[in-house]
Amino acid sequence: MLESRIVGRSWRAVLTILGSVLALACGAAATESPGGLTSPVLVRQQLDVVYAALDPAQKLDLYLPSTGAGPFPLVIWIHGGGWFQGDKVLDTLSVQLLTTRGFALASLNYRLSGVARYPAAVQDVKAAIRHLRANAARYALLPDRVALWGSSAGAHLAALVGVTGDIAMFDDPALGNSAQSARVQAVVSWFAPTEILTMDTDNAAQGCPLFGGTGHDSPTSPEGLFLGARPSSVPIVARDASPVTWLTVDDPPFLLQHGGRDCMVPTRQSVRLRDGLRALTSDTTRSSWTLFPQDGHGGPSFTTPANVELVIAFLARYLR
Repeated sequence: MLESRIVGRSWRAVLTILGSVLALACGAAATESPGGLTSPVLVRQQLDVVYAALDPAQKLDLYLPSTGAGPFPLVIWIHGGGWFQGDKVLDTLSVQLLTTRGFALASLNYRLSGVARYPAAVQDVKAAIRHLRANAARYALLPDRVALWGSSAGAHLAALVGVTGDIAMFDDPALGNSAQSARVQAVVSWFAPTEILTMDTDNAAQGCPLFGGTGHDSPTSPEGLFLGARPSSVPIVARDASPVTWLTVDDPPFLLQHGGRDCMVPTRQSVRLRDGLRALTSDTTRSSWTLFPQDGHGGPSFTTPANVELVIAFLARYLR
């Protein structure tokens, strides 16, 4: 969420590792890159698709499996970066993570906090879902088989959209396709902030230092920039911007994963969402949980072949 780097690697590089793992596991067709690295052939892509016309950031990239006419289940990737930075661009190997398994993949940009404060980014994610759903036949997508996957700030947006469905306060009719639903069928959340007002106390309980020297409850923290004020000075806004506020029994299934040594987004943030979801239903598989005790804000455990398979199996379960 708060940086675009995870354990010394950029998030894009981590996705490249994920894509490499899956491409090797699937035996995808490959070509030699100039550097001698093997990368799968990428086909059937549409880049910079405009999903709303209010701001230049409102674009997405869409990738379809290399074979088959579809329609395909859809996974929407939401990048992290503290809501103030990041980009939708994925490399070829990252795309193979899902397309080699028969999923369509969309990666979207949204208005960052330096351009528009909350709830603009939330509205953008919903607008992208509605655009893709309205044009499902054109894009060869299954409109009732849509999942969100994000890391950090992107996971926060995925979780918030996942639990707010068609709640009107997060919609902007000016973004188009208002007749379409923004509800999704599953959410994969990697180390998401879920309750903004408890970030500092959760960090302290975990034995972490005050984030950035001033903490998350600062007007210049990523959360402060996202909300447009010190979170504690706008408690109702901060509450409404927190996924845990909106939990209901009809929420989609979640796969929550977090590092046990995360001092950027404390582990307790995912635990709060997990516990809130499990309090609503006895079916614990609808709030699957993985703790990686040795990892921080991301880390190698997220990208192992075993965890890649776990994520794919979760998506397949609810999108097939």
